[in-house]
Amino acid sequence: MAKHLTKLFRYVLAAALAAGTVTGAFADDYADARAELVVAYQAQDYDAMVAAAGKSLEARPGFPGALFNLALAHSLNDNPAASLRLLESLLAQGVDFGADEMEEFATLRELPEWAAYTQGIEALYEPVGRASVALQLDDDRFVPEGIAIDAGGNIYLGSIHRGELRRNAELLSAREKHWSVFGMRFDEHGNLWFASAAVAQLSNVGDDLGKTGIFRMDVKSGEIDVAALLPEADGEQLLGDLVIDGNTILSTDSLGGAVYRYDIDSGEFDAIIERGGLGSPQGLVLDSSGTHLYVADYIGGLYRVSLGDGKRARIRLPDGVTDYGIDGLYRHGSELIAIQNGIRPHRVVAYRLGDDGLSVTSARTLASNLETFDEPTLGVVRGDDFYFVANSHWNRFDAENRLPEGLSGPIILKLGLTSQ
Repeated sequence: MAKHLTKLFRYVLAAALAAGTVTGAFADDYADARAELVVAYQAQDYDAMVAAAGKSLEARPGFPGALFNLALAHSLNDNPAASLRLLESLLAQGVDFGADEMEEFATLRELPEWAAYTQGIEALYEPVGRASVALQLDDDRFVPEGIAIDAGGNIYLGSIHRGELRRNAELLSAREKHWSVFGMRFDEHGNLWFASAAVAQLSNVGDDLGKTGIFRMDVKSGEIDVAALLPEADGEQLLGDLVIDGNTILSTDSLGGAVYRYDIDSGEFDAIIERGGLGSPQGLVLDSSGTHLYVADYIGGLYRVSLGDGKRARIRLPDGVTDYGIDGLYRHGSELIAIQNGIRPHRVVAYRLGDDGLSVTSARTLASNLETFDEPTLGVVRGDDFYFVANSHWNRFDAENRLPEGLSGPIILKLGLTSQ
């Protein structure tokens, strides 16, 4: 069972709780509770840790990290039965934090239900889904993120580390007029639009660090003919994904917590959701009517946003389904197709929407634990097939944003959406 979960409990405490700023007023209670939790953990005050973990779960219901930390608190506070119940609820959602490998949960191993739990964890890491390789490149420093497919079936890939754009194996742009390439879409005229940002993982990023914008490429000439930079604001910002809505581009700012509308004619940005309105918005897709936008908040779950007034509503989920940790988000008929790389194991999931468009009635895992997976990120729906980046290698950067040797080149998988 290849879990790759080394010291994950410290990751949850240090990264999901102590580090990083959660934007948005909705996150204040969670941020306060997680700060209390860290203080209590460090003081070994486990009664206080249980209380703080409970508060964090109330602030963000169903959040896997909060559930795990409450389970950890109960285990440290000599309540193994309560701890195991929470771990079982995570397992029901298909989420694992490696508790079966941690000494902090050693007392749970004496419970009669522990054997069934560990068997469930074993089953969770069995491969799911059948996917074929649609494209594979040799460049182990590419770090793919954005992907698009033209009318002829050519696959376009954008690089985070090199900042390149490729059509299949052909180099189209070597980053002279843009930076790391994130979400990509073709418009009705065959032009390629993409979000780009100067991130720390971009080789030789230099003084451009922090800049971001929306770009358009004429793929016949390879020329960048639109370069619309998002105006600078207080705090970090990164346009990470986009969709095309007629004469406008809708884009998520994953660091600023905003959703923007870019008017192609005027060249102006305006906010549908203001900075700080969401925690970390990632993938986005229009509904069938074109009047609403589904947005995946990495730390807040799925929302439906009205394009008319910007009002948003949290999508309701059935028991045993989680919508946290979604990166890419797409639509195929009445299903939302999501790539979840913010939970373990990583997977591609289809959420069936209810008739009201505000609820998920069921979910199915399309792919998980495939041999080529190494943090899948973004994809594209083409007909009844889903093409997606299987091995972004985002998780391979070290603290100095260096990559190890021996990585595989970009692998694009093709997954049927109707035959699973």
